Amino acid sequence: MSKILIIEDDNKITNFMTMALKSKGYSIVSARNGNDGILYFCTENPDIILLDLGLPDMDGVDIIKQMRNVSNIPIIIVSAREQDNDKIAALDSGANDYVTKPFSMGELLARIRVMERLIEREIGYIPESVYQSDYLTVDREKHRVYVDGNEVHLTPIEFKLLLLLITNRGKVITHSQISKEVWGYGETGDSKSIRVFMASLRRKIEKDSSNPRFILTEIGVGYRFSDI
Repeated sequence: MSKILIIEDDNKITNFMTMALKSKGYSIVSARNGNDGILYFCTENPDIILLDLGLPDMDGVDIIKQMRNVSNIPIIIVSAREQDNDKIAALDSGANDYVTKPFSMGELLARIRVMERLIEREIGYIPESVYQSDYLTVDREKHRVYVDGNEVHLTPIEFKLLLLLITNRGKVITHSQISKEVWGYGETGDSKSIRVFMASLRRKIEKDSSNPRFILTEIGVGYRFSDI
């Protein structure tokens, strides 16, 4: 099982998460402030980090930036901050996911399992020439997409968007990240254009675009591709 580093200054929340995660077989290391969190990140070699943003000695976003300079370790934000700009700042800085307090342990465990699957893919990663999940098949080399075996036509931008989502599946991708990767914009992209392209892409690859199977919206933040 994974070793998880909890960086959280609220003892009650730390104890709650520690007990619940240990009962599932996880190994836990905890820190009450950012400096100790960075120290344990360097010395304890955790697999996943659960990070609060409102720490007594530094902001969690600064911790994310420091860790991203040296590691791609999965980071899940667990924070009482629920404003879209806080979520976007954390995700743009390199966090993989964001859970808002109060939260259910079932939801947090599900998010952790997603991160574990990301780790497994990275460890044995071989670029997929053909991606297949459920009724969707994507041939990267031939630039072809099939739904239930029937080819659907995507524009070059739609295909690029789809590949970006599939490559980062399970991870929340913000509007600005999409803008930079697909259009080459700076920090501020055109979220309206992104919504238009995403809606078109959904109509083509989802059987029910109003209840999507693959392309999920993280309201006010961005999108996440799910193949679970």
